[in-house]
Amino acid sequence: MADDFEFADKVPPSFDRVGNVIKDSGSHGFNPGLIVLLVVGGLLLTFLIGNYVLYTYAQKTLPPRKKKPVSKKKMKKERLKQGVSAPGE
Repeated sequence: MADDFEFADKVPPSFDRVGNVIKDSGSHGFNPGLIVLLVVGGLLLTFLIGNYVLYTYAQKTLPPRKKKPVSKKKMKKERLKQGVSAPGE
């Protein structure tokens, strides 16, 4: 009857691997995928913050843009659309 359980003192292989993973988890260091994600995220964040800073600086220091002059032909068309006759007609 004692010989019926010859595998009683052995651990199944799946549980054995889990124990090794738990033991070895601290010795591998950082995950390379996590490092790449952090570097790319940091660069993207730096780019966006830099753009915002330059935008606010430009808004404060640069003069407002001048509007294009409207041609006489376009002014005449607009007046006719509004129902006002152009001068000289």
